[in-house]
Amino acid sequence: MDNALITVLIAMLGGAIRVSTPFMFVALGECLTEKSGRINLGLEGTLVLGAMVGYAVCYQSGSPWLGVLAAGIAGTVLGGMHGTICKLPKVNDIAIGIAMMSLGIGLAFFFGKAYIQPQAAHLPSVPLGGWTGNKELAVALDINPLFFVGIAVAVAMAWALRNTRWGLIVRMTGDSAAAARAMGVSVDLVRFLATATGGFLAGVGGSFLSLYYPGSWNEGLSSGQGLMAVALVIFARWDPIRCFLAALLFGAAGALGPALQSVGIVQGYYLFNAAPYILTLFIMIASSNSKQALQAAPGELSITK
Repeated sequence: MDNALITVLIAMLGGAIRVSTPFMFVALGECLTEKSGRINLGLEGTLVLGAMVGYAVCYQSGSPWLGVLAAGIAGTVLGGMHGTICKLPKVNDIAIGIAMMSLGIGLAFFFGKAYIQPQAAHLPSVPLGGWTGNKELAVALDINPLFFVGIAVAVAMAWALRNTRWGLIVRMTGDSAAAARAMGVSVDLVRFLATATGGFLAGVGGSFLSLYYPGSWNEGLSSGQGLMAVALVIFARWDPIRCFLAALLFGAAGALGPALQSVGIVQGYYLFNAAPYILTLFIMIASSNSKQALQAAPGELSITK
């Protein structure tokens, strides 16, 4: 039983690192967007389109890192479109986000038909578990460089939001558009840049899905991770470091079903596979009545009004 428990924990560790990476990038992108006072529910479409574009460019060029860059650019385009449309008067950012999600998924499915079967090169991994002498742990500690990039982005974003003029402008715009305008800040420009940058990060997260884990392009790749990232940002209280930690939690929850299956526990397998969705539902219910969550929320978000 002890060996089975260790096996499950190791599998969840590996799963937390792998599965959390797209959550991390999408959550960080949404965190930045919401810090500027805008909600972008379209990041699910950005994630899927990023996965398709990254895979297609990698297949055509042979370079997975070029695919990652292309996925980020595709995400920037969708984010920029969202930001541009939301500048128009009497436009609801939540409704536009849903429309952009449909657009991103539709474009990915339409242009991605030709790339479902072909095999593209995968992103490399960094083996960090050779010293352990444990084969399962060594496999769990084969980590993709994008995971480390995500950590660096989280730390840099947290520092920049607290310690730089740029961070102050973003936070001021998100907390009070009127105060930002009084200081001569272009609220529309700040939100446009934040939304486009958030789209770039979500697109990079999508490239991880198709170029590393699970490492192929198909139309059921995302499984709602872009939408769950919105709940993750609320759970993390709009803090980039907490977004990283929450992404690890969601990743471990996503790895629970396969981890239990690896030790022969198949009873309730589909229920365990639904753990991330159950966790999302629990977080949304818990946060809906949480005064602490609303206090941490940027004042310009529609959920605070």
